[in-house]
Amino acid sequence: MDIEAFRAYCLSKKGVSEEFPFDETTLVFKVMGKMFALTGLERIPFSVNLKCDPDKSLELREYHPEIEPGYHMSKKHWNTVNFSGSLATHMLCELIDHSYDLVVSGLTKKAKQELENL
Repeated sequence: MDIEAFRAYCLSKKGVSEEFPFDETTLVFKVMGKMFALTGLERIPFSVNLKCDPDKSLELREYHPEIEPGYHMSKKHWNTVNFSGSLATHMLCELIDHSYDLVVSGLTKKAKQELENL
């Protein structure tokens, strides 16, 4: 999955916006204003930070060398995933979905209602 496919997939999700809140090279995807994915556009190979359940993070890191503790993020809740590695596209999509779903589950009741109404 390249940067354009990644971007299109993230933007296809309900309530998602893209921003550059830190600098002109760090692309951030948010659902209802809460971050679920970010990438440095200058990073080679192409990699993405994704939120992850802490227990699942440990398991993923153990079995997949393309998945490491989150770069410049909480190592407990974020993974850096090498999208240019050998992980299948469907797995990359599952990791994006998991991150998105974790963030949605933590939204306030009001924000969840707003998201449902989009």
